[in-house]
Amino acid sequence: MKKRVVDIVVLSDIHLGTYGCHAKELLHYLSSIKPKTLILNGDIIDIWQFRKSYFPKSHLKVVKKLLDFAAKGTRVYYITGNHDEMLRKFADTTMGNFSIVNKVVLELDGKKAWFFHGDVFDSSVHSAKWIAKLGGLGYDYLILLNRFVNWILVKMGREPYSLSKKIKSGVKQAVKFISDFETTAADIAIENNYDYVVCGHIHEPSMTVKENKKGSVAYLNSGDWIENLTALEYHKKKWKLYRYSEEAPKIQTIEEEPEAELQLEHQLVATLIFNKN
Repeated sequence: MKKRVVDIVVLSDIHLGTYGCHAKELLHYLSSIKPKTLILNGDIIDIWQFRKSYFPKSHLKVVKKLLDFAAKGTRVYYITGNHDEMLRKFADTTMGNFSIVNKVVLELDGKKAWFFHGDVFDSSVHSAKWIAKLGGLGYDYLILLNRFVNWILVKMGREPYSLSKKIKSGVKQAVKFISDFETTAADIAIENNYDYVVCGHIHEPSMTVKENKKGSVAYLNSGDWIENLTALEYHKKKWKLYRYSEEAPKIQTIEEEPEAELQLEHQLVATLIFNKN
């Protein structure tokens, strides 16, 4: 398989060690790329739900592949999240090309990009951690149930259905949380004169321009490998949102609003790639 060279790849919320993780699909994607820099933006290994009885070979292969990138010259940043918060005690540890950090700021073609997981904005993670952990366990079993439901639907010739997405879109509080999360991240980024703010945590892939009275910033979220199977790619001064699919490859281009496009190098184009490679 011919590998695509990419300047930066951002992955988050893989949740290795849980039933919902799409490790095989992720491994296929990783085998198709050759990134110069790989940013693992939190919740890569789900230490909250880690169990000795469940860590399949496909999950181990993903870990090995990520380490292979570092061994072969890719600069790898492992940014800690809430589900792998135990690694925060090792923050600022570097071993060759592999670093464990809490955040990363990079200069990309003259522009500043701020990468961090985003759980610092989630009060439930800090004030009621046991509720967050219980919710994470319930989410994992919901995804497992959803896979069984979709297996039946496919056998019946019907389209797959996402239970969790339906719940999220139907609960006003969940919609508000996502909106507040994006606004808070963007406001802080604008305050600190960043051009890009790149998060994970909420499992909602996004590329958009956020504005307030003080300016604007490109807000990007790499999504997850539980439901959306998405990654962010930066190459030749452009950001792309990659979405894995078993369907035939197709490319959809979304033009930004003229005024927003002006804020992003006067030419930022968000590209969603549905590609199995």
